[in-house]
Amino acid sequence: MQKVGYFKSIHVKIVFIYILLIIIAMQIIGLYFVKELEKTLRENFQHAISDRVSLLEFSAREEILKIRTEGDETLEQSLRSILSGLDSDDIKEVRVIDARYQILASSDINNQAIVGQRSMDDIVRRSIMAETAFDNISLDQETRKRIWILATPIVSKGEVIGSLYIESNIENVFVQMNEINQILAGGTAVALAITIVLGILIAQTITRPISDMRKQAQAMAKGNFSRKVRVYGDDEIGQLAIAFNHLTNRLQEAQSTTEAERRKLASVLTNMTDGVIATDRKGRVILINDPALQFLRIPREMVLNRPIISVLGIDMAQSFEDLIHSKESMTLDFSTQERPFILRVNFSVIQKETGFVNGFIAVLHDNTEQEKIDMERREFVANVSHELRTPLTTMSSYLEALADGAWKDEEIAPSFLQVTQTETQRMIRLVNDLLQLSKMDSRDYELTRDVVNFNQFFNRIIDRFELSKSQNVTFHRILPDVPYYVEIDTDKLTQVIDNIISNALKYSPDGGNIRFGIVGKDQELKVMISDDGMGIPSENVERIFDRFYRVDRARARSMGGTGLGLAIAREMIEAHGGSIWAESEEGLGTTVFFTLNIEQDEEGEWD
Repeated sequence: MQKVGYFKSIHVKIVFIYILLIIIAMQIIGLYFVKELEKTLRENFQHAISDRVSLLEFSAREEILKIRTEGDETLEQSLRSILSGLDSDDIKEVRVIDARYQILASSDINNQAIVGQRSMDDIVRRSIMAETAFDNISLDQETRKRIWILATPIVSKGEVIGSLYIESNIENVFVQMNEINQILAGGTAVALAITIVLGILIAQTITRPISDMRKQAQAMAKGNFSRKVRVYGDDEIGQLAIAFNHLTNRLQEAQSTTEAERRKLASVLTNMTDGVIATDRKGRVILINDPALQFLRIPREMVLNRPIISVLGIDMAQSFEDLIHSKESMTLDFSTQERPFILRVNFSVIQKETGFVNGFIAVLHDNTEQEKIDMERREFVANVSHELRTPLTTMSSYLEALADGAWKDEEIAPSFLQVTQTETQRMIRLVNDLLQLSKMDSRDYELTRDVVNFNQFFNRIIDRFELSKSQNVTFHRILPDVPYYVEIDTDKLTQVIDNIISNALKYSPDGGNIRFGIVGKDQELKVMISDDGMGIPSENVERIFDRFYRVDRARARSMGGTGLGLAIAREMIEAHGGSIWAESEEGLGTTVFFTLNIEQDEEGEWD
């Protein structure tokens, strides 16, 4: 979260608003106070001057109306005497003017030259003509100070006989107003300073809890719910702090629950053997677990935010809307020439109560093994049916011939019975092999293990075949002199080796060779049986241990095989904890290998 600048903080805003309100209030009060005070001072000044003017008017009127004798002072002298007695700092000059606008006297000693001249002041003329007083404030040209000029008519019996012209120093009133304004400004500054201090303190009571809640919100955004907002009081902000702490506790509980559920879900998705893909409402992939990535064999960054139909490779045949309405699972075949791979996909729609589609889930299951099992089961049933049908058909034909009278022919009947007996024995061997495989599949058997010298055990089996073989085949033994001891079920392992040697003899040509070898290494005994037969194509080598598999079915069946010998051998070797495999080159023969665990031997303990 971006840090709030100091001048953009609510603390400064509250102080600024508080100061602004005080300034506005002080200005309103100051303007009203100054205006009224100025008005009052001016009126008081003017009333004081007016009172004096009234006395001067009376004296001047009496002197103008006075009938003078030869011994009396002239009008100018008497008026000068009256004006000279005027002693006031406020009055600058007083002039007496008659009705003809002639200046009769002036109180200003330095301005006596104007006496006897006509007055050119417009205010004087207006006062005489209008028979009323006129005043104004003007600027003294010499002192550059403001003066109040008053012209009042001298009236006698309703007739204007002259006018008084007074110039007074009203500048003192404005000087007093300036002093008062300065005092008011100083008081305002002191009040603002106090206001700023109080505003900061008051603002802190509001901004401190808000700042704490802001820091707590930032900590909560980072997942830290351990902080708590301090409660400073029981007012609205205090109640807000309490509510914020309660919200923090609830969010911590919700976050803990969500995190626990997330971990459970992550653990489930991680440890599932099935793949899971989740999409948003538009079908774009938003979640995929590791098994799904392994199934699809694509990296995670190439899956996220891609349409699911494109990820599954069904965009040419299906649309996202088709998947939403699909109720059945889908089979996807990702098989290659190297290995089969089949997936079964089940789809589920995530909907709100209103029916709005909020997402989509696809569950991928590796169905390769199940398909393989089903295919092997079908193939097994077909093979068993085929293997049983041939001898049964032969027996049915020969028995029908015997039933039709062939039994009376002493030359034909014995051969027919011989064939029937041979096919019966073949079916018995087939059924016995199937029963044995069934027991091994169900683990319904026990191995009777004995520790034997495998060199001697192997030699005895080879000797038995070498004595009973009918074709011209040479046995070559590559057996070490060092004895190797193994813990085996001798009957089961004899059957394994018999099956392998029997196959080697069946497919070996006259004059061929069969080689036997043993190699011991790292507590493991490796046994080899090799022939010079027709060999097996490389693409079929791994299948010779499958049930009923034959490279050349016609030749194998004519040799009396059931196709289960090597399958039984593999089951028995694996039951002993070993492994069996074959290596072959077509036309050059086949070599079968199997391994057994070597037992720790002690000299002289075993025979």
